[in-house]
Amino acid sequence: MAKILLVEDDEDNINLLTRLLEHHGHAISVATDGATASRMALELRPELILMDLELPPTEDASPDPNAGLDATRVIKAEAETSSIPIIALTAHTMAQHQERIEAAGCDALQEKPIFPFESLLEKIDYFTRS
Repeated sequence: MAKILLVEDDEDNINLLTRLLEHHGHAISVATDGATASRMALELRPELILMDLELPPTEDASPDPNAGLDATRVIKAEAETSSIPIIALTAHTMAQHQERIEAAGCDALQEKPIFPFESLLEKIDYFTRS
């Protein structure tokens, strides 16, 4: 199916999403901070990125509520990665959050906790159809 870069710093979320997505045939790579996500997007050229918004900007930093948006901006600014669809994963879905998410370049939003899981699968299918 799709080659997906999962950007998430919570180990439980990583394990759950990786298992579920691999069960549905997707190949998953994981980045746990914004800088690594930007580098991996350029190196791996995934078909889709699932971007947690509150994560560390770098490996040794504390979580930052803007690090996922900052990483999205970096990815979307690079010619080689600008067309990769990014689905924001966040618990913050109020209108002002959605505006910031769209302005950063995210192509869609998936509310956390992710339930039902089929809603995420539908978004992935939409963006990865050939």
